[in-house]
Amino acid sequence: MDRLTEMEAFAMVVDQGGFTDAAKKLGISKSAVSKHVSALEARLGARLLNRTTRRVSPTEIGLAYYDRARRVLNDAGEADALVTSMQLAPSGVLRISVATDFGVNLLSPVLGEFLQEFPEITVNMVLNNRYVELISEGFDMAIRVGELEDSSLRARKLTETSRRMIASPGYFQRYGRPQKIDDLNEHKLLHYSNQSAGNVWKLTAPSGERRQVRSNGWLTVNDGQSLLHAAIAGLGIAYLPSFLYAEALKDGLVKEAMPELPMETLGIYAVYPPGRFTQPKVRAFIDFLANTFEKRGPDNW
Repeated sequence: MDRLTEMEAFAMVVDQGGFTDAAKKLGISKSAVSKHVSALEARLGARLLNRTTRRVSPTEIGLAYYDRARRVLNDAGEADALVTSMQLAPSGVLRISVATDFGVNLLSPVLGEFLQEFPEITVNMVLNNRYVELISEGFDMAIRVGELEDSSLRARKLTETSRRMIASPGYFQRYGRPQKIDDLNEHKLLHYSNQSAGNVWKLTAPSGERRQVRSNGWLTVNDGQSLLHAAIAGLGIAYLPSFLYAEALKDGLVKEAMPELPMETLGIYAVYPPGRFTQPKVRAFIDFLANTFEKRGPDNW
């Protein structure tokens, strides 16, 4: 006799408090339920149920067995659901939180291709630069740039981007180019306003020493594209990911401020809630992003 069937019959008897209701729930006869439970007890060599004319209740051994059996049955149900979901075409509303700079510059241009490939999926994309609480705020996943905070979320690295200090040729003609990290204290710096550490740049010296540059700066804004425009206009030095300034650098609109410093790299990640299996719509989008950005970065944009 099938072991899972015996477990299911026994667990249902405990759940329903009797054989009659368990039989109705399982859609089989009362005698069939009784046979399954009796076969289980015989195989285990233990009495799992106390049977009286009025009620049925688990013995001490039966209660301990029930806890484990219920877990096994739940796992089996999840396994069945996983196989079913993986065979279904991805569909439904996909709500994602995306770092603004990445979303505007890199994700938005490729969304059309994804939606054409998966027409049953509807994307609701929210652009922001804060770490949203995925589950409590109703997001299916997020795209994050930089070091990940410790959490229970699952993460898949999509690619990397370098980060450099850049300014316009006109700025360097007017104010000179910094020769060492300490020189940055005398320059016009352009800052992100959403940095948790404030207006602090963490840099690596040629010696490998980690340094911090603290300055109020000439302009602070919560948008990387605006900082790039400010740098192109000669307003100061910006510290930006390469996917933002790559075109401007190629066109000669900006130059690196201190190219001799070791290159800083930031990971770009898809993060999503933990679980034993991933929703098809989430899996499809992450796979699409991984394929799209497979050959991009850290400087190839």
